[in-house]
Amino acid sequence: MSRAALHLNDAGITLLNAESILYRQPGFALLADNSLTTGTGAFARARINPRHVQHRYWSKLDTEALPEQHFSHLTAADIASRQLEQMWQSAGQGISELVVAVPASLNAAQLGLFLGIAGDLQLPVIALADSAVAATRREYRNAVPVHIDCGLHSTVLTRIGQENGAQLERSEVLENCGTYALYDAWLTTVAEAFVRQSRFDPLYTAETEQMLLDQLGNWLNQAGRGDTVAMSLDSGGMTHSAEIESLSLIGAAAPWYQQIANQLRSLYRAGENPAIQITSRVANLPGLAELLTARVGGEIYALEAGASARGALARCRRDGRSGDSVSLLRQLPWDQASIEIKTPEATAGSAGVPTHLLFGDTAWHIDENSLLLGSQTGQTSRHIELPGEMPGVSRQHCEVRRENGQCLVEDHSRYGTFLNGHRVNGSTVLQVGDSLRVGTPGYEFLLITTDEHHGA
Repeated sequence: MSRAALHLNDAGITLLNAESILYRQPGFALLADNSLTTGTGAFARARINPRHVQHRYWSKLDTEALPEQHFSHLTAADIASRQLEQMWQSAGQGISELVVAVPASLNAAQLGLFLGIAGDLQLPVIALADSAVAATRREYRNAVPVHIDCGLHSTVLTRIGQENGAQLERSEVLENCGTYALYDAWLTTVAEAFVRQSRFDPLYTAETEQMLLDQLGNWLNQAGRGDTVAMSLDSGGMTHSAEIESLSLIGAAAPWYQQIANQLRSLYRAGENPAIQITSRVANLPGLAELLTARVGGEIYALEAGASARGALARCRRDGRSGDSVSLLRQLPWDQASIEIKTPEATAGSAGVPTHLLFGDTAWHIDENSLLLGSQTGQTSRHIELPGEMPGVSRQHCEVRRENGQCLVEDHSRYGTFLNGHRVNGSTVLQVGDSLRVGTPGYEFLLITTDEHHGA
């Protein structure tokens, strides 16, 4: 009996067995000459025939007709089915059991649709597992793991519980924050370097733009290893060269990186030690791991390629009690030795410790005495009483204080307190430049540092 595992991530659909990766191709589809091609063949024509290429069918998996003109006779499910069929024809020989790791970005209806497609194609699916849980194979003692992976159009962050194995505690999906948008930003940045240094615009024709896209992965790897990247493209019988600083590529990605860092911070409570698991795909994004360490703290653990599929293959078995039904596993046992992590001393992080909470034109000093925010703060000596007509504001909503050299916010509300747009997980550490929101649309508070002393 031959077992294999499949990881459904549209940045790289991966099929592997215990020995090797059998298939790893992106979720791209090309419709040309009445033929539908998926994977790397479609990706190779992504910039040459953009109107004939589809790359959202996994993230939009449904049975509605696609809005794009050339694909209007097809649904996302049709194209996903075609990719699975082509994958199985090329790499599925001899596989009798298939376990599937799925991201939290796919909802229950989409998982049901996938299982229907798999049934039609006679894929021998015996189990589904959350991809973050599947990738987490060991306990991080004295720390809290969060798993990060990115697809073409979203990034998923999953907080993992560790009681009796790995279990899904909370997942957050950042939409429109995937590798596709990042690559667009990097293509523009690289093209500008070529124009400045060699007067060659690789975005002028579709063919040279595709050449740029094909080379970009290699240049990003170089950016992760050094300060500068030497680039060259052959076009029109000439070699065009340019050099770009790695910091320029990191800077181009900053808006996306900041979204990931802000969401990650909201998943950690004050006093917790972060163990940040990143997939090999995330590890290859230059500068992201360093930013997460600086903004969140803790340790980064880069996982091997195909970690979700490998973890699912090692730990998922057919449930003999469930007959032909397949349920989604959100908890799996450990199968690797635990890691003992030293608890670090409290640190402010590179962004600094705020000294004041700015609300309107008043800066409220932050110290060890809690500053309470809410609509009815009672007799608390230090408080900001907010007008009660704002929806989503509790009477004693949250408090801000200094503790062990850090600035903390602790949420006491039923509605949530939001750090940089993301709901905090009970409590979290604040940094200079952060924004807190209470209510909907809400009151905004800015964390600042100043020598001036205003307010209470």
